[in-house]
Amino acid sequence: MMKSILVWLLATAILIAAPAAQAQQTGKLFRIGFLDPSTASGSAVLVDAFRQELNKLGWTEGKNIAIEYRFGENKGSERLPELAADLVRLKVDLIVVSATPPALAAKSATTTIPIVMANVGDPVGAGLVASLARPGGNITGLSSFGPELNGKRLEILKDAIPKLARVGVLRPQGAEAGLARDLQLKELRPAAAALKLKLEEIDTQRNAKGLESAFQTARQKQVGAILTMTTRNFFAERKRIVELAVKYRLPAIYPQDDFVEAGGLMSYGADFDDLYRRAAVYVDKILKGAKPADLPVQQATKFEFVINLKAAKLIGLTLSPEFLSRANRVIK
Repeated sequence: MMKSILVWLLATAILIAAPAAQAQQTGKLFRIGFLDPSTASGSAVLVDAFRQELNKLGWTEGKNIAIEYRFGENKGSERLPELAADLVRLKVDLIVVSATPPALAAKSATTTIPIVMANVGDPVGAGLVASLARPGGNITGLSSFGPELNGKRLEILKDAIPKLARVGVLRPQGAEAGLARDLQLKELRPAAAALKLKLEEIDTQRNAKGLESAFQTARQKQVGAILTMTTRNFFAERKRIVELAVKYRLPAIYPQDDFVEAGGLMSYGADFDDLYRRAAVYVDKILKGAKPADLPVQQATKFEFVINLKAAKLIGLTLSPEFLSRANRVIK
């Protein structure tokens, strides 16, 4: 009798462990593609959050996963289809994309390899998924509410500078941001009109002097503040952007707190570290057998308003105590 019980217990344990063993086979090395339009150094903080969460879920590079990184090096969206096609040729098991342009490139490159979005602003508007609840196809992941949050950023600028009349909007030129840029402008223009703000849309060239020229243009147009559109390329160049904002003594608001940590004045937006950690959860589920079409797209749930008083002092801006009290975090 005792022997029969032991055999039954052993068989039960094997059955319970079977799904996990099948999903994460011993000796099986899953290959993950990572497609980003910016630079490795500029994206490092987000990539680290993604990798750390993968490690917590039991996935270790060199042991059971290998990550093939492809960065566009801020050279524009025209390079992304080539990088996406390269990942498809490598027969990766899954592709992680960091924004709308690489997501569109990956979608064009494959209809079978699962694609996980880490921070696409409007995946439905961009035509990446049929709906958030039922994405369909081979794409799922996270939405960062990119376009909708720009109106809120304008409100914050207006509250910080009550006499503000003209705002310079830095936008990547040409096809670099493409549809993602257009979706953001679609939200920005009516929001500015409602706040009685004049928008000066300033194209930013993809060269060493592009950002400097953009700030010079902003000064020439006599804008009272700057808003940067949400793009991976601007994120990669955040240190240079905040330096120029100080140089030209222009108040600015950014989409991520990483800009403020780098010396920027203010930020309001989704917690991107959290989005990349949650993207790792999608990767975990798909590598264990889940289908992208069955995994609803989730939206950002953590938002933060951050102010840097050191930056305010450098440009001679005084912020009221009431305004400061609204911030989730104030850097002194």
